[in-house]
This record gives sequence, C-alpha cells and structure tokens, in this order.
Amino acid sequence: MNQENLIDKITQEVMNRLSGMGYSESGSTAVSQKARSVVTQQEHGSCECITPASLASYIDHTLLKPDATQAQIEQLCQEAIQYSFCSVCVQPFWVSYCARKLRGTKVKVCTVVGFPHGANVPPTKAFETRQAIEDGAQEIDMVINVGALKSGNLKVVEEDLRAVKRACHSTTITKAIIEAFLLTDDEKITVCQLAKKVGYDFVKTSTGFAGGGATVHDVALMRKVVGPKMGIKAAGGIRSFEDAKAMVLAGATRLGTSASIKIVTGQS
Repeated sequence: MNQENLIDKITQEVMNRLSGMGYSESGSTAVSQKARSVVTQQEHGSCECITPASLASYIDHTLLKPDATQAQIEQLCQEAIQYSFCSVCVQPFWVSYCARKLRGTKVKVCTVVGFPHGANVPPTKAFETRQAIEDGAQEIDMVINVGALKSGNLKVVEEDLRAVKRACHSTTITKAIIEAFLLTDDEKITVCQLAKKVGYDFVKTSTGFAGGGATVHDVALMRKVVGPKMGIKAAGGIRSFEDAKAMVLAGATRLGTSASIKIVTGQS
C-alpha cells in the first residue's frame, strides 16, 4: 500500500472512531480536521477513563505572549501548583523567575528556543538552550528550521536539531516544534523521523503563532510516524476538555495550552 492510500485509510479509521464517540466535524476546530492514525484504547485507555481532572498531568500550562507581566507569570506558577500541571511553559526571560517560584514543587519549568519562527542559526539555538538550562529550565521546546525543511535542506534541519540536543543535559526533556500548519504531510513525516533519529523526547505540533494550531489529523499522523514510545505534544488552539480529550485519543501525551484550568474543570 502506498503512503497516500495508507494515510487515507488511517484517516477514515480515526474519523469513524471519533464519530462513534459523539464528535462531529462541526463541533470543534481541533476535531474537524481529518486524522491519519489510530491510537488504540489499550495504549491510551478507554474514553471513559479520560476525565477533566485526569488531564492535569498532561498539561504544560502556557503563557508565551510577548506582553506577559510578572504578575501574570506568578499567577501561572500558582495555578500550576494548585492544579498539579506538568509544567509551566514560558519565554526564556521568565525561566529563572519560574524556577524560583516552583522550587520544591513537582511542577517543571519549560521554555522555548528559536521561538517563534525557528530561523535562528544552530549556534544561537544552542546558546539559548544552555542559558535556559542554567536558569532552571527542565524542558526545551525548540522550533525547527521550517524554511530549511521546505527547501529540502534536511542536513540543516538535522544539524539544527542536533545542536540543541547536544546543548541539553541528559535529564533535559527535548521537544521539536514542527509547525505542522505550515507543512505538507510528507514534510511532517520527514521532520518527525529526523527528530526521532536525533533522539528527541517529543515532537510538538505548533507554536500557536503561525496561523494554525494542533489538529487531530496532525497528532494522529505524528503518532503513526514516531511509534508508541516517543512523546507527542499537541499545542495551539486547545480550548476545551473535548479538544484535549480528542488530542489524547489521537496520540498526544502532552498538551500545551493556556486554557488549562477550563480544561481540567470541565468548563464549556
């Protein structure tokens, strides 16, 4: 079976499954996109096991707006502690502040590198990474060089990924943001394979700053490409419990969102 036929087959399987759970294509932006893979209930549990509260450990509680204030970042940290979110995801400037605020808690500090466009040269991204880790970051979400990927310059894309990976400690969690909204399916497959080859812990759908966010389609395709063990972070446009649940069922193991409290409290 060729790649196109395989993708079409998987797409139909996922849409059938989502329809059976009561989702409709008009019900949610995240769910309205065609998915291209199936993550079995054995891998992610039955639908009934996914409750709003159970998603807290999936969430990177996120505030990446350029006008974020110290008061807002402090509130972000307090909320992450209160609701037991996995991490806070903030701009590099706020890493040391968050590390101090979260010291002694289980909440991790996540930051971004090459954000939001990914067009920095590898040494710059490596420097950003080392500085962020020195400041207290435990997780690094780096934006790939999208332009190089779309130009077919895979050597540059891989070098970029490796530069950041080398700058990390062995305990640092690494996530490659592929900016799926800007890519063809073939490009998504290629960059996911590269991130896995280099040894990243996660592939991540989006920055949320490029005109589109996470879709079930992309999460499911990414899961199919990287297999069952690598992490997948869905980010961008996840605004409700239904959105979040659909992402997890499609294969996401981490969720980046600023609507975290709304999701875990089941607010509509």
